[in-house]
Amino acid sequence: MSSPSRVARAAGVLYLLMAILGGYAHLGVRNTVYTPGDAATTTANIVGNPTLFRVSLVADLAMAILFVSVGVALHRLLRHVDLSAAGAMVLFVTVGAAMILTNLLFHQAALLVATDASVATSLGVEAADALTLFLLDLHQVGYTLAGIFFGLWLLPLSYLAVRSRMFPRLLGVALGVAGVAWIVDTVVRFAAPELPGIFRVALEAPRFAEFALILYLLIRGVRTPAPAITEPAVVA
Repeated sequence: MSSPSRVARAAGVLYLLMAILGGYAHLGVRNTVYTPGDAATTTANIVGNPTLFRVSLVADLAMAILFVSVGVALHRLLRHVDLSAAGAMVLFVTVGAAMILTNLLFHQAALLVATDASVATSLGVEAADALTLFLLDLHQVGYTLAGIFFGLWLLPLSYLAVRSRMFPRLLGVALGVAGVAWIVDTVVRFAAPELPGIFRVALEAPRFAEFALILYLLIRGVRTPAPAITEPAVVA
C-alpha cells in the first residue's frame, strides 16, 4: 500500500499537470484566438492555425481527466477523516469535469464551422463567422459556469485538510476561502457583469491557495499527525 506522502506527491504532480494544461488551453490558446465581438478576426485566428486550436481541445480533455484523478487521489488520502466529505469532494470534481467535457462540444463545433468551406457557402461568410463566434461565446459561458464546481470541491477539501492535521491549518482555511471566492466570482460574472475589475481581482486572489497546495503536496507531501497521548489506565 502506498504511503500517505507518496499518494500526496502523486496528487501534487497530477494537480500541477492539470493547472498547466488547463492554463495552456484557456489562456495560452483560446484567449489569443477568441476575440469577443469580432467574428471575422476570431474565425481568421482559427483558420490560421487549426492545429493549435485542436491541441488546446486535447489539453482541456486531459485537464478534465486529471481533475478527476486529483479528486480520487485526495479521496484516497483523506477518506479516513470523513468519508461523506471525501465523497462529496469527488462528486463535485466529477460534475465539474463532466461540464468541461460537455462544453468542449462548442469548441469543436466552432472549429468545424470555421474550417468547413461548405458552411460559408451555405450561410454566407458573415453568417458563418458570426456562428463561429457565437459557439465560442457559448463555450466561454460554459467555462465560467464550471467555476461553480471548481469552487465547490474546495469546500470539503478545506474541511478535510483542517480536520486531518495533515496540512497546515492556514492552508486548509485558505482553500475554503478560495472555494467561496470561485463560487462568488462565478455568480457575480452573471449577476453583475458591470462590476469594476478591482472586485474581480479581489475574488481571484484567494485562488493562489490552490498553487500553495500544489507546492505543499510536491515538496512536503503531508504531515504525519502525532498520535494522541493517552493516560495509562490505573489499576485499582
